[in-house]
Amino acid sequence: MSEHRSVAIIVRGRVQGVGYRAWTKGVAEARGLAGTVRNRQDGSVEAHLAGPAEAVAAVIEACRQGPPGARVEDLTVSDRAASSPAAGTRGVQILPTA
Repeated sequence: MSEHRSVAIIVRGRVQGVGYRAWTKGVAEARGLAGTVRNRQDGSVEAHLAGPAEAVAAVIEACRQGPPGARVEDLTVSDRAASSPAAGTRGVQILPTA
């Protein structure tokens, strides 16, 4: 059985208006992850993702590049408690800007 990991990812740069949220949703769901993704008022994108540790690591690496048109300048990752909301959800939900 694979180790489970839950993370919060903040991506800064040109990541709004380029389809970053929808792209993140697709990449994460293709790897079997669950969680949420949203734009933030400061211009960054925030994702909370959970699933098999190897899949989470692969999505983090993909997020460093992002979709065509994005320009990632900074990406921070912090581990979250296993009981975080992302751990119990199915799929990745796109949430309103916070």
